[in-house]
Amino acid sequence: MAEFPAKVSTRTSSPAQGAGASVSALRPDLGFVRSSLGALMLLQLCETRSCVASDTRAEWEVLGLLVWALIADTPYHLYPAYGWVMFVAVFLWLVTIVFFILYLFQLHMKLHMVPWPLVLMIFNVGATVLYITAFITCSAVVDLTSLKGTRPYNQRAAASFFACLVMIAYGASAFFSFQAWRGVGSNAATSQMAGGYA
Repeated sequence: MAEFPAKVSTRTSSPAQGAGASVSALRPDLGFVRSSLGALMLLQLCETRSCVASDTRAEWEVLGLLVWALIADTPYHLYPAYGWVMFVAVFLWLVTIVFFILYLFQLHMKLHMVPWPLVLMIFNVGATVLYITAFITCSAVVDLTSLKGTRPYNQRAAASFFACLVMIAYGASAFFSFQAWRGVGSNAATSQMAGGYA
């Protein structure tokens, strides 16, 4: 019984919460990657890149990258419509990477004054609307800008298809982020344990 007081710690906060926490102490949150929101974010990132990755998160990235990679391989600068598609694809791909890193390394927890579920929901709804316009634009000008059966035609048609997939992925992310924002299907205890992206 004499050693009992020596084993008791009265510390009320973890050392990582103090001012001495550094960036090197960041660890990826694998629970986020396994969540539906994390998986969709990876899919969106993959859809804008190329089809090299085979991981679930990487598959979304491949789809997003494919949109602008396929368009960039054609003389898109001759047609203003493809400039819009490129802007939407590249811009949203970069912003999705930023959000993915914020959530993967739990940096959103350090910026507690920002309503992250609401911010993520607004971003996903906006991204869905922008990708709807990019998909319609890309699909509408394929026949007008290239000859059927040629390489540019096939690439632009494939970019339209992948833009549709990315649009659906952002729509699903908007749905799941709306549920996370409203707290549907969870109580305060489970949302705390899941880090807010149950």
